[in-house]
Amino acid sequence: MTHTKHNFSPQYMDSVKGDLVNEEEFVDILEERRNSSDLGHAFRTFSPHPYKGAPSCSTADLNKAVLESQYLRYMAKEIATEMGSSVEEVREEATGILEEMSQNLQLGFIRLMGYTVSKMSKRLFSSINVNMEGLNRLQQAIQEHPVILMPNHRSYVDFLVISYILFTYDIPVPVIAAGSPLAGMKMVGEILRRSGAFFIRRAIGSDKLYWAVLSEYVKTIVRRGFAPVEFYVEGLRSRTLKSLTPKLGMMHMVLEPYFKGEVFDVTLVPISISYDRVLEESLLAHELLGVPKPKESTTGLLKATKVLQENYGSMHVNFGRPLSVRHLCQGKIDRCQYNLIPRDLPQKPTAEAQAFVSWLAHLVVRIQEEGSLISPWSLMACLFLQAPTTVLTEEGLLWQQLTEKTLWLRKLALDFGARLNWPEKIPDLDVMASSVALHRSIVQRKAGRVYLVREEEPAGKRPISAEEGAFRTAAAVLMMASYRNQCLHLFVRPAMVATAIHIAKTTQRDKIFPFFFFLQDLFANEFIFIPGKSSQDFEEACFFLKKCAAIDVSQQEATVSDAGQEVLSFLQALLKPFIDTYQVVFRYLCEDGVHSFSEKQSLPAVRNLATKLILSGELYTYEALSSDTQKNVLSALRRLEIVTKSRVSEQNEFRVKKDAVRRIGDMLSGKIPPQPLHAPPGTRL
Repeated sequence: MTHTKHNFSPQYMDSVKGDLVNEEEFVDILEERRNSSDLGHAFRTFSPHPYKGAPSCSTADLNKAVLESQYLRYMAKEIATEMGSSVEEVREEATGILEEMSQNLQLGFIRLMGYTVSKMSKRLFSSINVNMEGLNRLQQAIQEHPVILMPNHRSYVDFLVISYILFTYDIPVPVIAAGSPLAGMKMVGEILRRSGAFFIRRAIGSDKLYWAVLSEYVKTIVRRGFAPVEFYVEGLRSRTLKSLTPKLGMMHMVLEPYFKGEVFDVTLVPISISYDRVLEESLLAHELLGVPKPKESTTGLLKATKVLQENYGSMHVNFGRPLSVRHLCQGKIDRCQYNLIPRDLPQKPTAEAQAFVSWLAHLVVRIQEEGSLISPWSLMACLFLQAPTTVLTEEGLLWQQLTEKTLWLRKLALDFGARLNWPEKIPDLDVMASSVALHRSIVQRKAGRVYLVREEEPAGKRPISAEEGAFRTAAAVLMMASYRNQCLHLFVRPAMVATAIHIAKTTQRDKIFPFFFFLQDLFANEFIFIPGKSSQDFEEACFFLKKCAAIDVSQQEATVSDAGQEVLSFLQALLKPFIDTYQVVFRYLCEDGVHSFSEKQSLPAVRNLATKLILSGELYTYEALSSDTQKNVLSALRRLEIVTKSRVSEQNEFRVKKDAVRRIGDMLSGKIPPQPLHAPPGTRL
């Protein structure tokens, strides 16, 4: 493997000691499983070293401590007074919530999980590669302080594999925050519960009692060091395979015991999971096109066993350096305020604490991104999607052209500090050929060309309409885009500089930076930027562009070099699908008939508009049909207070400031100079 060391630039690492991404050896943990008994592995002695400060505590003890806590007693009285019911009724409801929610970790079920995952993984993956140094650091960290495991979330397989790795290496198995629909799966829900999952409702809303039980449950696990806590800071599984804006609820819960001085420190461990091929690739693309997600059920799981016939290549699990919350807090948060109110009473986080939690959550996601390994296919997908769709579906892309350009892109990626999963001992052409073969569900290679694969037309059915044809093409494009998205974090900042130079038609740094800042602000729901770090991001992007000889940088100018146009054109094209999609949503919002709308109404309407524009030849971006990108536009406009909530009901109604939308569209197309947008909360720390 080629693993290129990438030191974070000083601006990101001013609060973190040492390198977060090291050149480390990965070990294939399936190799031993292929040569020995899975049953023997599942039933071997399991002797983990838990947190030294943790008292012995059963699941029943844990739940009792939650229900009898002063905090929950106080909240029960408050809620009973508000609701006009008795405290006993509220406490009874709290007991029911806890029973529905809580895990019931049992070694026998961990062994069953170990056996099942061994069997399943050997069928699905050619290898599961783990950085052993990261595991050793984790093993040590777990003994010293409460540990929070924070993986990215790309597949349902994620949490199974992490528990399996920890079980394999005698590290305490975590309790895992999971969505409540999984609890409803017959048998499977109970197996997951007894393997450490605790279940959280998806729509909690303003249910005070549910929030109180959940937060006290999580905080009690952290305070007591019952087990490592694992949760996804992105909240949901990413349907686009790129990082999602972090959700801060669970982050506040796991940090509060430290803020209140109930534990000396809390250790966060970012985990980067990278797949050559994701099991749910087709399902995710169809969800983005508005096809309802299948309900989680045991029957559905059994039907999905056909995936076991497929090859999903390799998987890399990179355990990042443990982060000390105590160290990261220094100079950023004053914990004295927590001494002013008794620990057992609820406290609203201060603006300072909220900004810190937001900053830390974004930092963790950036570390997850930097720790991921980029596959050859991810680079190839970047290039594929820059070719006209008609070329991909009809003429095919020349194989020789694709391979030459991929090798060019590999060098650029390494210049930008990428960690590549590119085997060294195999000829480059063979590496790329096997990548295309692995993804035969998306592309096929024949007669020296590569073509996009669209879904088969059902036999004997009527001819499909133009709209259905666009839908089938879009599904294939979105599947490929998800793999491109796995490496977008590497290119997005330089791409914004390239786009700023292109749209602003200037090389003056003092004019390029405002455009860069405008793009970051607009796309803050699309890509992960650490709040308040725009200047450093700009400097880092210019540094990388200078390093690859794309631009010459002085105090006043960023001049494009003779050889740099190829790099800048590639980077501009990477950002173009997002810019086009935002402009399509802006166009919809500025239509005469649109005054107030709900998200449920707007998504199909935007999709219909995008489909018409594609069929008329006015729009070439099939990614404009993606509901996730459309939602990100609306989230950005709400953050910027250009779309505002007008009525709260089961389906929230929104109103739009059309003039402001037009102005942003004009800035994005270069018709008018960029002006500062509304500053997002938490940008200053």
